[in-house]
Amino acid sequence: MPRRFPLYAKILLLFCLNLALLAVMFWMFFHAQFRSGPDWVVPSDAGDRIEAVSEIILEELGQKPLPEWSVTLHRFDNGYHDKVRFLAFDGHGQQMAGDPIALPDEIRKRLNGPPGPGPRPGPPPDEAPDGPPPDRSRDLMPKFMSHTQNPSRYWVIVRSMFKGPDRPRREPLNLVLVSDTLGAGGLFFEVGPWITIGLAAFALSALLWFPLVRGINHSIAHITQATRQIAEGRFDTRVAEGRRDELGDLGRAVNQMAARLAGLVAGQKRFLGDVAHELCSPLAKLRVSLGILDQRAGEEHKTYVASAEDEAAHIAGLVNELLSFSKASLTAPAAPLKSVRVRVAVDKAVRREAPDDAQVRIEVPEALAVRADAELLTRALSNLLRNAVRYAGEAGPITISAQREQNQVKITVADGGPGVPAPDLPRIFDPFYRADASRDRETGGAGLGLAIVKTCIESCGGAVSCRNLEPAGLEVTIRLQFDLAEDQG
Repeated sequence: MPRRFPLYAKILLLFCLNLALLAVMFWMFFHAQFRSGPDWVVPSDAGDRIEAVSEIILEELGQKPLPEWSVTLHRFDNGYHDKVRFLAFDGHGQQMAGDPIALPDEIRKRLNGPPGPGPRPGPPPDEAPDGPPPDRSRDLMPKFMSHTQNPSRYWVIVRSMFKGPDRPRREPLNLVLVSDTLGAGGLFFEVGPWITIGLAAFALSALLWFPLVRGINHSIAHITQATRQIAEGRFDTRVAEGRRDELGDLGRAVNQMAARLAGLVAGQKRFLGDVAHELCSPLAKLRVSLGILDQRAGEEHKTYVASAEDEAAHIAGLVNELLSFSKASLTAPAAPLKSVRVRVAVDKAVRREAPDDAQVRIEVPEALAVRADAELLTRALSNLLRNAVRYAGEAGPITISAQREQNQVKITVADGGPGVPAPDLPRIFDPFYRADASRDRETGGAGLGLAIVKTCIESCGGAVSCRNLEPAGLEVTIRLQFDLAEDQG
């Protein structure tokens, strides 16, 4: 089954989508403020920059006659690389200086409208108090920004009460700043601070989300690995129970399941061992009785006695397999692992299971050693060799090889027989499982041979697997820990 979209990737994708939605919402709000409704008051940081530039311009304009105003405004245009144009209009919307421009209706209405809230006008000349009047030659009022279409332009209107050399009375003056872009060379809007804030928000969000995502991903990976080991029969596997959330509850449930399965499987194996052990005594008596009966039976009855002896022998073989399986499952884990030379175990298995006419090729170094129980390793190799002789003894040589791979030793038993159907490969090490359900005592055993192999090897701290060979054959692989002490000796 292909791997699905990882959980951590989903959470990160949701996080990024959340940021994108926030950005879109912010832009829609920001865009709406500049496109529709009443004009938007210029932000404080941009307002400070605009006010500073406006005061400098108005101060210079206050020292020069009107015909020279355009030259002064052009100089400031050039200072912003013509990204901003500075224009001067009187209180009636008539242009006084700067490049001629056609004002949109909404901008013209703004220029002709009331001065707006918060003006700081001086008192009329005829109502001025006694004494020297304060310097109110350039009183700046609130600034407003507007966005017009066709063409797209951004407008800032700075209103003031102005008097100059040729204007002794304070009169309204509108300083208009117009740009084709929102940034206006950094005068209206600076992108840098917004980028910094965005990166800071992203970094902070990542710092907040990353531990959560990493913790969830680590816990799920640990639980997944544990459940795979439990599915392989390693019921002593446990999941850390430190979390106090749903994943912690899941880990505790997995541990309870593993403990329950361990008890059930151990009980089943113990039951099988007890049954096999209880059958040994009556079975032995039965075989002795059949032997006596064979000696006393007449020729006409010997055929029936021989058939009964065959049945008793078959039952005895099954009981022996049950005892071997039970012993390997229940008593072997307590046995300490020692250094075992692989070649010695292989030779013993060959002498035990390979008939004289069997073609067995051994490719195992003499000094190669593993950490294992000698009897369990020999039993596993004997069962594999017995299966290979039974199903592929006439299909060519049976090869037993071993080699070191880093800190492990790989032992393989390969034959040239028909192999195992691919769907049955994952289950051939299960107890009582037979790839061909139609097999009888002549073509197959009780289905415990490979289960005993798996139990013996896992009791030695190893692993066993199998695969079909091309064009024919089956290869069973045993992996055990390499004995470093033996190698150093």
